[in-house]
Amino acid sequence: MGMLEQLQNGTDLTRRGALCAMGGGALAAMGPGLARAATPLRSITAKARSVILIFNGGAPSHLDLWDPKPDAPEEIRGIFKTIKTAVPGIRITELLPRMAKRMDKLAIVRSVHHEHTSHNSGMYWSTVGRPYRINSTLINPSSTDYPCFGTLAGWLALREGYKGAVPPYVITPRPHCDSFKYLTPGQFGGCLGVGFDPFVLNADPNAADFKVRNLTLAEGMSAARFGGRLGLLGNLAGSTRKVASPQAAKFDMFNKKAAFIVRSGEAAEAFNLTKEPAKVRERYGRHPWGQSHLLARRLIERGSRFVTTNNGPSITWDTHKDNFNRLKNTLVPPMEQAYAALLDDLQERGLLDGTLVIWMGDFGRTPKINKDTGRDHWPGCYSVVLAGGGIRGGQVVGKSDATGAYPAERPVTPADIHATVFAALGYNSQNIFYRYVDDRPVPLSTGKPIPELIG
Repeated sequence: MGMLEQLQNGTDLTRRGALCAMGGGALAAMGPGLARAATPLRSITAKARSVILIFNGGAPSHLDLWDPKPDAPEEIRGIFKTIKTAVPGIRITELLPRMAKRMDKLAIVRSVHHEHTSHNSGMYWSTVGRPYRINSTLINPSSTDYPCFGTLAGWLALREGYKGAVPPYVITPRPHCDSFKYLTPGQFGGCLGVGFDPFVLNADPNAADFKVRNLTLAEGMSAARFGGRLGLLGNLAGSTRKVASPQAAKFDMFNKKAAFIVRSGEAAEAFNLTKEPAKVRERYGRHPWGQSHLLARRLIERGSRFVTTNNGPSITWDTHKDNFNRLKNTLVPPMEQAYAALLDDLQERGLLDGTLVIWMGDFGRTPKINKDTGRDHWPGCYSVVLAGGGIRGGQVVGKSDATGAYPAERPVTPADIHATVFAALGYNSQNIFYRYVDDRPVPLSTGKPIPELIG
């Protein structure tokens, strides 16, 4: 059973499979994009070194969170009132009191738009910055996918010589997907190859018995004994004719990287949430969302370059029915608690300037409330929020029209968001290329950085 199939079935990865998912660093001289690309020139003045993506699968309503329309008719504005924020003139809805207090750190982009109305293709467009070939939910990852910005952040780290035992790109707690049957394309290695797959936690970090398996030596196995076995394996390999194939070379590289990870113990330490004081864990919230955000902080502290925290299993934010009660009572409280705790914790630890935090979803939701008191899919206009990593906070970029249906000023595409992320990390996204499956050079992003955001 392959890693993708295991993720779809919700089963545990094998020891080798789990480590292979983390072992892309061993392919630094082999990846199809890596081998042929020129060394990127990262700006030494860039503040951001890592990214945390808070992804709300299913698509939150921009109208009920970041872009309220208090003067619109009742069937559009909804039931929530607006509140003042720490920045005069910027108002958001009453569901976000914690974020209102932290508005000086946030930049809300209210004019993001694309054209895919289905969840998986919408998530692809948002996280990859390019449209998928069809507008559909019934799709899965493949080797022809363009890579998302998490994959590319890991790819860039590895080509720059990243050698850490902690994986450069991690997804917690579960991958982007629709109902766990259809995993969102783009979030794995795609055209760059399996060596650039993320490490997917595929577990609940809030569970009492949470532990990432297979990151340490097996019980009863000493470091000396393990080293002896590696030596024996090397002797055996040296006494036989090597198989001249890319697959065999990858297997050898994966084995070496896996051995390094197990022996170092650094990855096991990074994923060990029991090292955190109880009050810190409570601050983030004792739920999968909160502990995933805490885990993200631990990982970027230890060298990870991109961590995605998925707010909810599958498409939790798909509020076609009972939108207002679900947002108020179920969805927003744990999300906001974890989000606020993450920003505060990063700032207190001196990490916020070097960590770009992005909040986004697949798309927005319809201005008009439907017959089931819900809102339906709407990619015509939605909001993305950025903080840290040199981003200028305390501002709104772009403006939607009177009903939140379409951009009225400063339209922004997902590609522009991606170009901004890469610019914050110090990369010129249109001058750095990877190779697609047909050997075409492809830029990191086709968008343009949003100048209002880059400090």
